[in-house]
Amino acid sequence: MGTLTLRLPEKLDARLSKLAKLEETTRSELVRAALEKFLCEVEREKLMASMVGAARFLATNPEARAESLAIAEEFLPLENEALDIAEGRKPRDPEPEPWWK
Repeated sequence: MGTLTLRLPEKLDARLSKLAKLEETTRSELVRAALEKFLCEVEREKLMASMVGAARFLATNPEARAESLAIAEEFLPLENEALDIAEGRKPRDPEPEPWWK
């Protein structure tokens, strides 16, 4: 395990110590958990920003949009088959009558 030396403002250090005592854990464990959570959030935000950029490109580029629609249409039967299986039906069986009317 790597080692990190960190300087904290006094108020933050006091809050960390108080929470560690309340949680009956070490300050190091709290900081590790907080850092892990922070890094996951940053990575998720970057991934989402990348996905938004790709979606904007697809929405504004006619050639890319046409290609993505063609791919989606090509995969529709497979997606429907997967949905049937996930919902407990045999692929391509007709949907059951709804129990409500």
